[in-house]
Amino acid sequence: MHERRFVESFNAAVEGFAYVLKTERNMRIHFLAALFIVLLAIYLNFSLADVVILCMAITFVLMTEMINTTIELIVDVIKPEYHPVARIIKDVSAGAVLISAINAVIVGYTVFSRHLPFPVEVGITRITQSPWHITFISIILVFGATIIGKLIFHKGTPLRGGMPSGHAAVAFSIWTIITFMTDNSIVVILSFVLAFLIARHRVKDAVHTVWEVIAGGILGILLTTLVFQLLR
Repeated sequence: MHERRFVESFNAAVEGFAYVLKTERNMRIHFLAALFIVLLAIYLNFSLADVVILCMAITFVLMTEMINTTIELIVDVIKPEYHPVARIIKDVSAGAVLISAINAVIVGYTVFSRHLPFPVEVGITRITQSPWHITFISIILVFGATIIGKLIFHKGTPLRGGMPSGHAAVAFSIWTIITFMTDNSIVVILSFVLAFLIARHRVKDAVHTVWEVIAGGILGILLTTLVFQLLR
């Protein structure tokens, strides 16, 4: 019972995050910018401390945007008609988002200024010599593309239903990564079987249709292959 409640609470939290992405243009901008910044930080081979600092600033912006959306919805429910105080509440809430965004810009500038200018050749060499970086970039791109796909089709959340299947996309992305990184055919076959079982399980539980799972698998394979072809 407790495990079930935890899963339901977790899914509800994910659906809340997905709702803000679907309905708030600024949240989509912040989210895409966050993905780009994290990928760029990996590309520039930032230290762990710098990545943590960037992630904290990014998380702060996303959280304030979600809180701002919540406050606006509460005000609209309590006071659907125009009221000057309700307007002030919304403005103050939006101001909190602005301050967090300014803080993120300052943090980003401070961190990036210590690494730029950065020779592109050196950055590419570091990436190509680091399987961890390529793997991380691949999974982030696949996960981000999955969320964008769900937003485009206006169906499902990152963890429940919709086009494409996020589980299938990540599972087959991992299989593709393993395929590129090892010559052991047994490991490649076993990882494919695991990815297939994950995809099949999503269809069997009626969470996804066959086409949603196929689309997710193709998305994961193609994006991961593209990353490895470009960076390895």
